[in-house]
Amino acid sequence: MHPQVLSASTMIGDDVINAEGEDLGEIKELMIDLEAGQISYAVLSFGGFLGLGEKLFAIPWAALRLDPDEEAFILDIDREMLEEAPGFDEDDWPQTANREYVIEIYEYYGYDGYW
Repeated sequence: MHPQVLSASTMIGDDVINAEGEDLGEIKELMIDLEAGQISYAVLSFGGFLGLGEKLFAIPWAALRLDPDEEAFILDIDREMLEEAPGFDEDDWPQTANREYVIEIYEYYGYDGYW
């Protein structure tokens, strides 16, 4: 049985793998929708070496599921889809004052919005 509630700080840095077990990166941050009172998306770091050249991706929270046996989150997409996904870098985070960006992310990954 896996936990039903976790602190955000315990999830930051957790590995993210796909269904085939390929490493997709790690959770860098969790973004909270203050109006809805829930996690909107996770920021996934992918690529690079020792933090250099890594790219960041917003992943709908609904797209991730915890695998307590692997001690990782599963993102059920192939590596190529992630490589082609809209991303950003550490010094240029997306504007999140409106929902347009979040809508684009959810549509890219094929998820309905939670709002």
